[in-house]
Amino acid sequence: MNTPKPPRDSAIEFPCDFPVKAMGLASKTLHLTVLEIVRKHAPDTADTALKTRPSSNGKYVSVTVTVHATSQTQLDAIYTDLTASEQVLMAL
Repeated sequence: MNTPKPPRDSAIEFPCDFPVKAMGLASKTLHLTVLEIVRKHAPDTADTALKTRPSSNGKYVSVTVTVHATSQTQLDAIYTDLTASEQVLMAL
């Protein structure tokens, strides 16, 4: 008989401010795409929560959005949508 697994415990204590980072090729729209995805799950995220940083050669850019996270499920949904985006090469 299979018994359901208990929910995994998170090392993160919610609610909290959590930095979500995504990386992709440098473009004029990557930061907008990342912010749109984050706001789908955390609609109160302000524009000021976003920071960008280009790579040393300018080919890539990292976008960090500080999210007021309320649950692990919310963070998982953000990361799932970020990694599904064609513009995002990696999400941390």
